[in-house]
Amino acid sequence: MQIKEQNINKIVIWLLVISAIARGILAACLEFGNDEVYYWTYALYPDWSHYDHPPMVGWIIQLFSLNLLLDSEFFIRLASIVFMTATTYFIFRIGKDIKDAQTGLYAALLYTASIYAFVITGIFIMPDTPLMLFWLLAFWMAVKYFQRLHTEQHSDSYMVLFGVFAGLAMLSKYSGVFLWVGLMLYILIFDRKPLKTWAFYCALLVSLSLVWPILHWNLQYDFISFRFHGDRVGGGKINFGTFGTELAGEFFYNNPVNFVLIVIALIASCKGKTKIEKSVQRLLLCTALPLIAIFLVISLTRPTLPHWNAPAFCLLILLVACQLSEKHPIQDDFVKIPKGIVAALSVMLFVVIFGAIEIQTGLIPLDKHTEPEMVGRNDFTLDMYGWRQLETKFADLRQQKIAEGSMKEEDGIVADEWFPLANLDYYVARPLGMKVMGIGWPNNLHKYLWINEDRGGFSKGQDFWFLTDSHYFKRPEALYPGGFESIEYIDTITIERCGRPAKNFFVYACKGLIYMQPNITELMAERNAAKQKNTAP
Repeated sequence: MQIKEQNINKIVIWLLVISAIARGILAACLEFGNDEVYYWTYALYPDWSHYDHPPMVGWIIQLFSLNLLLDSEFFIRLASIVFMTATTYFIFRIGKDIKDAQTGLYAALLYTASIYAFVITGIFIMPDTPLMLFWLLAFWMAVKYFQRLHTEQHSDSYMVLFGVFAGLAMLSKYSGVFLWVGLMLYILIFDRKPLKTWAFYCALLVSLSLVWPILHWNLQYDFISFRFHGDRVGGGKINFGTFGTELAGEFFYNNPVNFVLIVIALIASCKGKTKIEKSVQRLLLCTALPLIAIFLVISLTRPTLPHWNAPAFCLLILLVACQLSEKHPIQDDFVKIPKGIVAALSVMLFVVIFGAIEIQTGLIPLDKHTEPEMVGRNDFTLDMYGWRQLETKFADLRQQKIAEGSMKEEDGIVADEWFPLANLDYYVARPLGMKVMGIGWPNNLHKYLWINEDRGGFSKGQDFWFLTDSHYFKRPEALYPGGFESIEYIDTITIERCGRPAKNFFVYACKGLIYMQPNITELMAERNAAKQKNTAP
């Protein structure tokens, strides 16, 4: 496949338009995944930070949904559609700046082919959505800074802008700090001149100022967010199973073709065969490799998620693009689209189309369980299917029980973990005007510790609905022994997909609350008292 060199900008524009339309359709049609619907609560109850992540994802949901005035899946995900379109353009511009327009085009195509970029940041609403925007902008500013540092061109403003975007990246996700890690590694190893400039310290101050909300919030709650993530990445025994899972996830999330091309590019770079500015190449490797390495090391002892270091792989796409443009020089004003890029785009297209069809139809049976309490147990696509259907069927059952007098209009829904709490909150309670509350271990409730307080807390004697599905079945009697005066099974709601049972929801009535869930203030007081007791002479 070949295109005219003069048409590169037009091809990029068409890429942006087609990608945005395709992702917009999917964003409107697919139900939320567990993580996405949980981040909706960040917009519903905004704060300076949250139990799991910094606040940026909630803020952009508020912005693009007009503070949840437009609260459909499309508008809650709209930031992802817009931001991924922008990041595709930015990676094109970075490639163009470090080499030429051909390199930028290759980078944009490979970035679009990334499952992580196209789906996780471009369709789903996740902390990675704003992270990738500010990650690429910060790196771009760093490139411009070092390209001009040893010339007479003005460069200080680019360093300050790096500080702004790096700070915003950290406000999006804690891994944004690796932008500063990469910059400091490059400065300390290769070029210490920035340490003698005012711009470097101004950039550092700007970043620290921007992340102050996170620090302020964590100071209020005994660094609960940092402790949560510290426990997730803490040490343990060597486990090659988790390491293998991490590698396999990186291979898939970044697109198998992209992953292989990146490995080849890294090997070529080590052999000195990458013909780009040394400063750019070194900065790129200093920024990307530590993030990849740290989570590979952590995965040797703890389970990790492969999208945690995916921003680094997105940067390495630039290395691939540079090498491909060297391998396929422009001839007679025509740019060749390498087979590797075509293959990568084909893989991404297949995964997205097949994935969407599988979610909506269950075309390939992923679960063979027939027991009512285990139907759909091994089908991960059911995380994003059946919630709208549940609301319709539960609404009828609820009205029936209210009419009988066995349940009341004001009775809310209770669960023990952040999912399905958020799923039930958005898809069931929101349209029916109900409350969702969390009763369980604080480490399982996450933001619902705060939401409980915002919704008025608990009162003894309250009645609740409890809904649990066969995908993650839990018995309320086992979860809440002695927590209620009585727990009564009500009915089973079957969720169908293409006319076949996909999973079951079991509905219970939990009546007469006895156990009182501690609120966040009480938990902090207990923790402070325990700390004082441990430090007493």
